[in-house]
Amino acid sequence: MPRMDESTISAPAARPSSQAPVALVTGGSAGIGAATVRLRALAQRLGDPDGLLLLPGDAADEGAVAAAVAATVGAFGRLDAAVANAGSATHDGLADGDPAGWRPMVLTNVLGPALLVNAALPALRETRGRIVLLGSVAGFVPTPGNIYGATKYAVTGLAENTRRMAAPDGVGVALIAPGRVETGFWDPVGGPPDGDNLTAEQVAGTVVWALEQPPGVDVNTVVVRPTGQPV
Repeated sequence: MPRMDESTISAPAARPSSQAPVALVTGGSAGIGAATVRLRALAQRLGDPDGLLLLPGDAADEGAVAAAVAATVGAFGRLDAAVANAGSATHDGLADGDPAGWRPMVLTNVLGPALLVNAALPALRETRGRIVLLGSVAGFVPTPGNIYGATKYAVTGLAENTRRMAAPDGVGVALIAPGRVETGFWDPVGGPPDGDNLTAEQVAGTVVWALEQPPGVDVNTVVVRPTGQPV
């Protein structure tokens, strides 16, 4: 699972056959230049498989998101899942934070998922596919003055709004809201809090579990914490 503090679009998609499911996932690296290098390295580590499409771009840019959806459908002929994973955090608060950093965070965390839903929904209607939005425990438990948490509250609301809109078309919508995860998210504040933390692989496994539910089953809200996280 890509880090949670990124705004790059990547589109891993598997196509062992024409009917195999295809997924588009946002979140690849920090900055388009860095994304190009890191996504190229990822493809090389995976052996440049035919079923992997990597698209650097800004997940909060309408044109880039629309182009990523179009490129995915063009390359694989379908889209079965869209995962809004890209996100960022400023790790400051309303009273003493730097407002210069708030705009890109809000755009990536709130506008980004909305743009992905908007661009992907027509293709997902055709496949009766699924949407996964990566939220956070911070979108359920208020923290004083925490703007990042406010953006994740917006994602919580966006997920339910999207579910109610998409349900008549047979499109499933899941909100995956992890607690503390040991990723680069914590680098600006010196690392994750002491105690138990989830791994990125565990969160990724939860996303895959939601995507692999059988037809007719729509998992909507999953809050997943490490066992040692009390709030």
